[in-house]
Amino acid sequence: MLYKVKDEITKNYDVVIVGAGLAGMTAANILGRNGHSVLLLESHNKLGGFATWFYRNDRNHVFDISLHGFPVGMIKTCRKYWSKEIADSIVQLKDVRFVNPQFTIQTDFTKEDYTNVMVEKFHLERETVDAFFDFLSKMNFYDNSQMTNRELFNKFFPGRNDVIRFLMEPITYANGSTLEDPAISYGIVFSNFMSKGVYTFRGGTDTLIGKMKEELLKNNVDIKLQAKVEKITISNNAASGVVINGKKINSRVVLSNSNIRSTVLDLVGEEFFPKDFLSKTKGTRLNSSSCQVYMGLKEGEKIPYIGELVFTSSYPTYDPARLLDLKVSSRTFSVYYPEESRPQEENARVAIVSSTNCQYDDWKNLTPEDYELEKKFMIEETIKGLEVFIPDIRDKLEIIEAATPLTVERYTLHPKGTSFGTKFEGLEVSMNLHKTIPGLFHAGSVGIIMSGWLGAANYGVIQANAIESYLGTGV
Repeated sequence: MLYKVKDEITKNYDVVIVGAGLAGMTAANILGRNGHSVLLLESHNKLGGFATWFYRNDRNHVFDISLHGFPVGMIKTCRKYWSKEIADSIVQLKDVRFVNPQFTIQTDFTKEDYTNVMVEKFHLERETVDAFFDFLSKMNFYDNSQMTNRELFNKFFPGRNDVIRFLMEPITYANGSTLEDPAISYGIVFSNFMSKGVYTFRGGTDTLIGKMKEELLKNNVDIKLQAKVEKITISNNAASGVVINGKKINSRVVLSNSNIRSTVLDLVGEEFFPKDFLSKTKGTRLNSSSCQVYMGLKEGEKIPYIGELVFTSSYPTYDPARLLDLKVSSRTFSVYYPEESRPQEENARVAIVSSTNCQYDDWKNLTPEDYELEKKFMIEETIKGLEVFIPDIRDKLEIIEAATPLTVERYTLHPKGTSFGTKFEGLEVSMNLHKTIPGLFHAGSVGIIMSGWLGAANYGVIQANAIESYLGTGV
């Protein structure tokens, strides 16, 4: 059932899910399909969380916010927990490019091709490269390794900033990882991509979320949009429901797809948690955010093929701090050629989305006047960067807009506009939430590993299984 905005909810539920990102949606679909009564609540006016999109000029332009690429495992996850139709629409990106002062490389982002590039382009010994990939493949989340990414790369490629850039830069863009983050998080995420390359959803995010919405309703999940949860209620030391517009909705389980810090400190409240758990929660660092520039072509305009995903930079070396700088010199261009990305639309136009990592406070602390000036500067620098590949792009553009961490915060309610959830320590807090307060679960972008489309969806699967066990049905 799809509730209208003004509808009052009077039913009790087995599970109420706060937030309809991919983790919350996936958990809802599994639980609904398995016969539980499920209510999915979303504060925005559409499902998807950060997997979203927007239209301009009577839908002549459509921009995907985060459809940039995910590992091949997304096919299996969608086939098993969503539908064959959704899984069959996932296709490989075969042309990923790196263009920077240290190297220019074209790859399909597979382990085989990466190995060949590292041997032939960077002149590394094949045995060293094989040993590196073997080391990554044996990494396990449950290993108590304190190795950082910096230590990992120094172990195999000491003094090779160019190699580190090739290996690290795309993952930095993917989930905000830095050289000081745990190597285990890098190893798992990178190995996932390396299995068979980078994939995307053919048809656009709006089509994907539309199909997911149909599946949710088919599986008897109740959905209400523009429904901002004010509180998660605790009764007899267990989760008992949520409050919307001052009225309580009762449930046996609450699954929060909100940020873990917001869930504990705001939606529930500090008074319900022991001091050591609160300390860990407050010590959980938020990850960085991102800026984007959206560019849409005029009707009838075309561009030469420049690749599907282009990591480009004018900065001389790999430097994570510079990737977050307000005056950014590195960006990723995601190019959506309509015949490949939206073949179902006759008159779809080319869309280009430029993404850069950044810090929330750099934007939040600007005056309104300086904020607008920085946005204009970012747009101008982005166009200049694109002119390297398409010299006449400026004359071809009809739509040029930009988003900052403040935009992300406004539409997703992510604290500090974080695009990648929390740092590694957030995963422990998230996974232990239901052990601290029975019936209260969390799924979302935490710990870097559980971020991105595949990480979020799979975390929804993990928590759905845990909820099934809590409800006494098993899996």
